[in-house]
This record gives sequence, structure tokens and C-alpha cells, in this order.
Amino acid sequence: MRRHGGHRGHGGGEGGRMRRGMVPDLVLTALLDGPAHGYELMDRLEQFSGGSWRPSPGSIYPLLQMFQDTGLVQSSETDGRRVFALTDAGRERASERRVDTFGASFPSDSDEHNQLRTEMHQLRAAAQQVSSIASPQAIEEAVAIVKSARQALYRLLAEQ
Repeated sequence: MRRHGGHRGHGGGEGGRMRRGMVPDLVLTALLDGPAHGYELMDRLEQFSGGSWRPSPGSIYPLLQMFQDTGLVQSSETDGRRVFALTDAGRERASERRVDTFGASFPSDSDEHNQLRTEMHQLRAAAQQVSSIASPQAIEEAVAIVKSARQALYRLLAEQ
């Protein structure tokens, strides 16, 4: 997992940078896929943008603190990390802004690309949840499911 690089925290959006006013809505929207720590949110946002934009910790963590102060998120300690989750008020606000925010953020992507990226992200989030709380047998089944999906995607590519 890359966390450092020359273009991280920049790029994406129009004109090479994400518009600052969009970042709060993007962060809230990323939390609709489940609780996460700051770097997980950065990864989600990078995935949503197709790798063209990754926020910096200096933009994510102050926002998360502000959201906590205003009652939109709550935090807890999990495995030594601070994990953030939407409150009911945060979920309502994020749901209101989801379509407009992601549609406007990455206009060069087609709906199909956005849908595939969202599904990939949701698969990753589900797999992370299974790996953190499931039994060894369930984890083994999850590995088989993900492996099967990967193989099916490569078969699809071979047909192109």
C-alpha cells in the first residue's frame, strides 16, 4: 500500500487538484461504505478517483475531527487505531450528497467505470470486515470467493 509519493494529495478533479469544498463531502461519502481509519479513507478516495487523486493525512484527519465535533462521525479504538463511523446525522448528510459529489468529482470517468470502481471498493471493504471478525473457515471461503471473482475477470479480459 503506497502512502507517499510525489502526486499524492493532489491531482484529480478539474485543473489537477480536487476542489477543497468537495473534500468534506467526499470523506463523508466514503464512510457510507463502513467504518474506517484515516488511511483506509484515503485509500477509498483514491480508488473512487481511479488513482488520480489521494488526499493527504493533513486534509483527512482535521476533517474527521471536525465531523466528530459536529456529531457527523464517532470514533473508537480498534487494534490500536482510531476508527471513524458515521452517526445517523452523518449518514443522512452523506447520502444526500453522494450522487452529486462523486458524479461531479471525476467527470472524465464513465458511469460504467464508476460503477465498477464502487463495486471493487465495496468488495474490498467486505473482505476487510470478514478478515477482521470471521472464523478461519469463513475467511477460507472468502478467499475462494475473491479468487473465483478474479479468475472470472481475467477470463472476461481474455475474451476481449
